[in-house]
Amino acid sequence: MKIILGSAIVLVFLTIGVGVYLYRGGKSGKRMSKSLKMNLAVFVPLMLFGVVGLIPDVVYAATTGTTTSSSGLGYIAAALSTGAATIGAGYAVGSVGSSALGAVSEDPKILGKTLIFVGLAEGIAIYGLIISILILGRL
Repeated sequence: MKIILGSAIVLVFLTIGVGVYLYRGGKSGKRMSKSLKMNLAVFVPLMLFGVVGLIPDVVYAATTGTTTSSSGLGYIAAALSTGAATIGAGYAVGSVGSSALGAVSEDPKILGKTLIFVGLAEGIAIYGLIISILILGRL
């Protein structure tokens, strides 16, 4: 297991190093793209093998501990609610923010209205956090 995780760490640093080398050398984007695809083709299966190697340890830890399956599912639900809400908020802020910037560049008087829409999009993440706090409060 340590070999797989160590290999993945080395691969990540190798990817970063090759990217920096190609970027500073002014090489073409095709070489960078090819290098990234090659590293991902090695990294993703390596991480999948790592996860498969960790599953028996996780199952063993769950059977010997005091954690019940319902509380484990509660932790997963809290993590998913926060994660999905922040991903949705990021997407919403990206699209609303770029549209708001374009609208403000045409008419500066609507800045206040566009800030309200961006704030509403950021509120999605807060709703997910509140839900996860409520779920964790029940466990």
